[in-house]
Amino acid sequence: MRISIEWLNELLPVNEAPKQLADRLTMAGLEVDAVEPAAPPFSGVVVAEIISCEPHPDADKLQVCQVDTGSETVQIVCGAPNARVGLKAPLAVVGGELPGNFRIKKAKLRGVESFGMLCSARELGLAEDASGLMELPGSAPVGEDLRAYLQLSDSVVDVDLTPNRGDCLGMVGIAREVSALTGELFEFQAPPTVAAVHQDKLPIALEAPPACPRYVGRIIRGVNARAETPLWMRERLRRAGVRSLGPVVDATNYVMLELGQPMHAFDLARIRGGIRVRQAVAGETLELLNGETVTLDEETLVIADHEAPVAMAGIMGGEQSAVTDATTDILLESAFFSPLAISGKARRYGLHTDSSHRFERGVDPQIQALAAERATRLILEIAGGDPGPLIEAAEAGELPASRTVTLRQERIRQLLGIDIEPAEVRGILERLGLGVQGEQSPWTITVPPYRFDITLEVDLIEELARVHGYDRIPVRHPATPVTVRPYTEASVPLDRVRQALVQRGYQEAVTYSFVEPRLQELLDPDHVPVPLANPLSADMAVMRTSLWPGLIKAMQHNRNRQVHRIRLFETGLRFRGSDLSRLEQRPMLAAAITGEALPEQWGVSGRPADFFDLKGDLEACLRLSGNASAFGFVADRHPALHPGQTARIDVNGQPVGWIGSLHPALYEALELDAPVLLFELALDAVQEAVIPGFSPLSRYPSIRRDLAVVVDQRVSHAQVKACVRQAAGELLKDLVLFDVYAGKGISESARSLGIGLILQDFSRTLNDSETEELINRVIERLRQDLGAQLRGE
Repeated sequence: MRISIEWLNELLPVNEAPKQLADRLTMAGLEVDAVEPAAPPFSGVVVAEIISCEPHPDADKLQVCQVDTGSETVQIVCGAPNARVGLKAPLAVVGGELPGNFRIKKAKLRGVESFGMLCSARELGLAEDASGLMELPGSAPVGEDLRAYLQLSDSVVDVDLTPNRGDCLGMVGIAREVSALTGELFEFQAPPTVAAVHQDKLPIALEAPPACPRYVGRIIRGVNARAETPLWMRERLRRAGVRSLGPVVDATNYVMLELGQPMHAFDLARIRGGIRVRQAVAGETLELLNGETVTLDEETLVIADHEAPVAMAGIMGGEQSAVTDATTDILLESAFFSPLAISGKARRYGLHTDSSHRFERGVDPQIQALAAERATRLILEIAGGDPGPLIEAAEAGELPASRTVTLRQERIRQLLGIDIEPAEVRGILERLGLGVQGEQSPWTITVPPYRFDITLEVDLIEELARVHGYDRIPVRHPATPVTVRPYTEASVPLDRVRQALVQRGYQEAVTYSFVEPRLQELLDPDHVPVPLANPLSADMAVMRTSLWPGLIKAMQHNRNRQVHRIRLFETGLRFRGSDLSRLEQRPMLAAAITGEALPEQWGVSGRPADFFDLKGDLEACLRLSGNASAFGFVADRHPALHPGQTARIDVNGQPVGWIGSLHPALYEALELDAPVLLFELALDAVQEAVIPGFSPLSRYPSIRRDLAVVVDQRVSHAQVKACVRQAAGELLKDLVLFDVYAGKGISESARSLGIGLILQDFSRTLNDSETEELINRVIERLRQDLGAQLRGE
């Protein structure tokens, strides 16, 4: 919202400098992005009148004009096509300076002297139009400084409003806010009604009352759509960032900026029958004012006549019913559309308009008739015409109503830590436009319907805090008792899991829960994600069923910026289910790595990270629970992972996650140029710990026996380990894998595993015969169950 200080000064006295006012607004929650001058700097430009024009003797497109500056008549050579006798235009006199440090000097153009320059609006930095001289009203005083005449010493405050403050999207709302902050009195003056000259009406039917509970219209006949919008209005529109588009559109835009009520005008001759406010029929098309033709769906609210849609309600009008230079009769529209009915609809069609911006945030549901009266008066003043009576259709039960909220002094003290005097409480709330009953606490506050953001007592206290001044609330450190946070050994704190990964060179990522549908399908095609009703963008249209899409996108971002060694992890929710009512939300731990296994250094030669590097990092996290032996890695298949480099993660036989290398077929689709390894598993499985307990130490020595067994390539170490433990029984205290060999002397389909068995008894020393018997039992079990044989047999 761009606020002209000059315009604001008409509504209430503004005694502070623009920068000070901007600081006040920012501290009150209306963040100011910039304070800008209303026009770029220039000097020596006056209102002048052309009193004669003669053709240039040596140039067809130039004229030699005699121009009255108020103090003298000067000769100006001008090439503007609209230069004519009687025209008043800006004149930059000799010695003056235009934007861009362009100094005006006496010059000769094709042999004819020129003592200054008649200016276009573009040359003054006031518009983009350079087609001719800037035409000033006939009443403009000749000789007056242009900056003073147009009040160009004005400043424009650009406020970035939060979505909850739709009430400040108009000058009246801003004036109400400034009144509350400065204490200056502001009273909204309702525009006077316009008497009807004829009784022509149009039938209006509200066929979707929850979406549009009020629609006000008025027929104005005999409008001169070619009339020129007065300069004062064009200037105010320009300072607000709105282009001048003709008298009717300019008047409706002016009312929108003044009152915060978007309006529209239809060419009455193009309306068939009457107005119907209804939901669109799926497949209907509408050509919009911007030239686009959209196909509507049944969730879109439209303004239609008795034949077809003529506007997208609250968003943009249609081209076929637009006001043109040939229009003589118009239908003014001033309506209230529910924020829920408009929210997200413009974005769905790739649009964002001043109208949709306001209706999405909520406009005053009581101001439609006042806005119609104000726009009517402006149109009559500029373009003439004969107004008819106001036509209003309303469903009172669907309109937002005023609310009452109780406010207590003790609650103010409790939340803010200060006492605000009752008189100040009452004054702040009344200046904000709220009704206050009672001189002392508790007060009954009547909240007007245009304040959609105030529903609870805490909302009122927030208003008091920001207007009173956050900087005036003293800092007080709360006196809280020191307590020891309970800690259970049966659970691994999430921070310990994070620290373990950070210590191994990972960085934590926080990604969106909403992801791109295509990326989601590539990485988790077995689960259909829940789509969002109103996605922020096409890249955030579905809820993630895995944490991998976010990590892959972050990896793409880093790889595109020449970061080659990447270690990322994330903890967060995944969402699975057919719809929101059956949505399962489960906390997960996921990681993704690519690049070298170790940072670049001189002591170790570089090698790419592989499956076992990632598995080792995950096992470091699993060991935190003291129950790492309960986890198993079982060879399996996952559609997003490399066949043969994929394992399902089980805990006590139940699947909880996956680990592996990204499938080769996905690299091109994901625009990745280096191997990527991933894991993801349920966070609760990682955090579930075993309470440590004491195990007595044996006083007797242990015995180690090493075996080299040859097994088929398809037999995993986990299978060998389980078979050995089952055969050895309680005497086996530890089992280590110290060698893996494949090559000369071993079948191509087999490999040799070197395993060490550590044997020990608590009650005695094991003798050689017992040890040999146990080893033979292990060897025999390996032969029977896994087809293993001792190496060298």
